[in-house]
Amino acid sequence: MNADPTAWERRSVTLVVPPVQPRKLAKVPFVELADGRLQGVVSSGSDIGRVYVSFIAAGTHGFSCSTNNNRPCGGLYSSPCKHLHALAAEAIVQYGAGRVARYLRVDGADTVESGHDLIGRLNGGPEQGSAAVVFSRFLRHLSYLELPATSAPVAELHWFPSTGAVR
Repeated sequence: MNADPTAWERRSVTLVVPPVQPRKLAKVPFVELADGRLQGVVSSGSDIGRVYVSFIAAGTHGFSCSTNNNRPCGGLYSSPCKHLHALAAEAIVQYGAGRVARYLRVDGADTVESGHDLIGRLNGGPEQGSAAVVFSRFLRHLSYLELPATSAPVAELHWFPSTGAVR
Protein backbone atom coordinates (compact mmCIF):
# COMPACT_ATOMS: atom_id res chain seq x y z
CA MET A 1 0.00 0.00 0.00
CA ASN A 2 1.53 3.32 -1.07
CA ALA A 3 -0.18 5.77 1.22
CA ASP A 4 0.97 9.31 1.61
CA PRO A 5 2.68 9.24 5.06
CA THR A 6 1.92 12.88 5.83
CA ALA A 7 -1.79 12.38 5.09
CA TRP A 8 -1.84 9.27 7.30
CA GLU A 9 -0.17 11.16 10.14
CA ARG A 10 -2.72 13.98 9.90
CA ARG A 11 -5.58 11.46 10.22
CA SER A 12 -3.93 9.53 13.07
CA VAL A 13 -4.35 12.28 15.64
CA THR A 14 -7.44 13.76 17.21
CA LEU A 15 -8.06 17.39 16.49
CA VAL A 16 -8.26 19.35 19.73
CA VAL A 17 -10.59 22.30 19.47
CA PRO A 18 -9.80 25.11 21.90
CA PRO A 19 -12.82 26.50 23.77
CA VAL A 20 -14.54 29.52 22.27
CA GLN A 21 -14.62 31.11 25.75
CA PRO A 22 -13.21 29.97 29.10
CA ARG A 23 -15.62 27.65 30.91
CA LYS A 24 -16.46 27.32 34.59
CA LEU A 25 -16.24 23.61 35.30
CA ALA A 26 -18.13 23.51 38.63
CA LYS A 27 -21.63 23.23 37.11
CA VAL A 28 -20.87 21.30 33.91
CA PRO A 29 -17.49 19.58 34.29
CA PHE A 30 -17.76 17.55 31.07
CA VAL A 31 -19.38 18.41 27.74
CA GLU A 32 -18.74 16.93 24.31
CA LEU A 33 -20.15 16.55 20.83
CA ALA A 34 -19.75 12.81 20.29
CA ASP A 35 -21.63 9.71 19.19
CA GLY A 36 -24.23 11.82 17.36
CA ARG A 37 -25.19 13.65 20.54
CA LEU A 38 -24.46 16.66 22.67
CA GLN A 39 -23.67 14.90 25.92
CA GLY A 40 -22.09 15.61 29.26
CA VAL A 41 -22.09 15.55 33.03
CA VAL A 42 -23.90 18.22 35.05
CA SER A 43 -23.49 18.71 38.79
CA SER A 44 -26.55 18.54 41.01
CA GLY A 45 -27.68 21.84 42.46
CA SER A 46 -28.81 20.23 45.71
CA ASP A 47 -26.34 17.40 46.44
CA ILE A 48 -22.60 17.84 46.01
CA GLY A 49 -22.14 14.10 45.63
CA ARG A 50 -24.62 13.69 42.76
CA VAL A 51 -24.14 14.30 39.06
CA TYR A 52 -26.49 13.96 36.13
CA VAL A 53 -25.60 12.53 32.74
CA SER A 54 -27.53 14.38 30.05
CA PHE A 55 -27.70 14.22 26.28
CA ILE A 56 -29.52 15.62 23.26
CA ALA A 57 -29.48 13.48 20.11
CA ALA A 58 -28.59 15.06 16.78
CA GLY A 59 -31.39 15.09 14.24
CA THR A 60 -34.18 13.57 16.36
CA HIS A 61 -33.52 15.95 19.28
CA GLY A 62 -34.47 13.21 21.72
CA PHE A 63 -33.12 14.01 25.17
CA SER A 64 -32.34 12.23 28.39
CA CYS A 65 -31.17 13.11 31.88
CA SER A 66 -30.43 10.71 34.71
CA THR A 67 -28.02 10.26 37.58
CA ASN A 68 -24.80 8.39 36.91
CA ASN A 69 -26.52 5.21 38.21
CA ASN A 70 -29.49 5.61 35.81
CA ARG A 71 -32.07 7.08 38.17
CA PRO A 72 -34.24 9.47 36.11
CA CYS A 73 -34.03 13.20 36.67
CA GLY A 74 -37.01 14.45 38.67
CA GLY A 75 -37.30 17.58 36.50
CA LEU A 76 -37.43 15.79 33.14
CA TYR A 77 -40.92 15.59 31.71
CA SER A 78 -42.00 16.36 28.16
CA SER A 79 -39.51 19.23 27.99
CA PRO A 80 -35.82 19.51 28.87
CA CYS A 81 -34.85 19.89 32.54
CA LYS A 82 -32.50 22.47 34.03
CA HIS A 83 -29.56 20.07 33.60
CA LEU A 84 -30.12 19.99 29.83
CA HIS A 85 -30.36 23.79 29.78
CA ALA A 86 -27.02 24.01 31.62
CA LEU A 87 -25.47 21.46 29.25
CA ALA A 88 -26.60 23.42 26.18
CA ALA A 89 -25.34 26.71 27.61
CA GLU A 90 -21.91 25.27 28.41
CA ALA A 91 -21.66 23.54 25.03
CA ILE A 92 -22.15 26.92 23.39
CA VAL A 93 -19.40 28.39 25.56
CA GLN A 94 -17.10 25.48 24.66
CA TYR A 95 -17.84 25.06 20.93
CA GLY A 96 -19.80 28.14 19.83
CA ALA A 97 -23.52 28.43 19.13
CA GLY A 98 -23.31 27.78 15.39
CA ARG A 99 -21.23 24.63 15.69
CA VAL A 100 -23.47 23.10 18.38
CA ALA A 101 -26.67 23.95 16.48
CA ARG A 102 -25.30 22.55 13.20
CA TYR A 103 -24.13 19.37 14.96
CA LEU A 104 -27.61 18.84 16.43
CA ARG A 105 -29.18 19.74 13.04
CA VAL A 106 -31.39 22.46 14.48
CA ASP A 107 -33.54 24.50 12.08
CA GLY A 108 -32.01 27.94 11.58
CA ALA A 109 -28.74 26.79 13.12
CA ASP A 110 -26.84 29.90 12.10
CA THR A 111 -29.21 32.15 14.06
CA VAL A 112 -28.93 30.34 17.42
CA GLU A 113 -27.42 32.68 19.99
CA SER A 114 -27.80 31.02 23.41
CA GLY A 115 -28.45 27.75 25.18
CA HIS A 116 -32.03 28.84 25.89
CA ASP A 117 -32.50 29.61 22.19
CA LEU A 118 -31.05 26.21 21.25
CA ILE A 119 -33.32 24.32 23.67
CA GLY A 120 -36.33 26.25 22.33
CA ARG A 121 -35.66 24.95 18.81
CA LEU A 122 -35.57 21.28 19.75
CA ASN A 123 -38.46 19.25 18.40
CA GLY A 124 -37.83 15.93 20.18
CA GLY A 125 -38.99 14.41 23.41
CA PRO A 126 -37.61 12.32 26.24
CA GLU A 127 -35.96 9.05 25.25
CA GLN A 128 -34.31 6.24 27.12
CA GLY A 129 -30.56 6.34 27.32
CA SER A 130 -27.88 4.77 29.44
CA ALA A 131 -25.61 7.05 31.42
CA ALA A 132 -22.83 4.47 31.66
CA VAL A 133 -20.89 5.28 28.48
CA VAL A 134 -20.87 9.05 28.98
CA PHE A 135 -20.07 8.75 32.68
CA SER A 136 -17.24 6.33 31.91
CA ARG A 137 -15.76 8.81 29.41
CA PHE A 138 -16.00 11.53 32.06
CA LEU A 139 -14.16 9.36 34.61
CA ARG A 140 -11.47 8.59 32.03
CA HIS A 141 -10.92 12.31 31.47
CA LEU A 142 -10.68 12.84 35.23
CA SER A 143 -8.03 10.13 35.52
CA TYR A 144 -5.78 12.09 33.15
CA LEU A 145 -5.98 15.11 35.46
CA GLU A 146 -4.43 13.01 38.24
CA LEU A 147 -1.31 12.19 36.20
CA PRO A 148 1.84 14.17 37.01
CA ALA A 149 2.71 16.89 34.51
CA THR A 150 5.11 15.61 31.87
CA SER A 151 5.98 16.18 28.25
CA ALA A 152 6.72 12.47 27.76
CA PRO A 153 4.10 10.32 26.02
CA VAL A 154 1.45 8.75 28.23
CA ALA A 155 1.71 4.98 27.72
CA GLU A 156 -2.05 4.55 27.36
CA LEU A 157 -2.20 7.22 24.66
CA HIS A 158 1.01 6.28 22.85
CA TRP A 159 -0.48 4.21 20.03
CA PHE A 160 1.81 5.29 17.24
CA PRO A 161 5.62 5.18 17.09
CA SER A 162 7.30 8.54 17.59
CA THR A 163 9.46 8.03 14.49
CA GLY A 164 6.51 8.27 12.12
CA ALA A 165 4.11 5.97 10.34
CA VAL A 166 4.76 2.24 10.22
CA ARG A 167 5.43 1.14 6.67
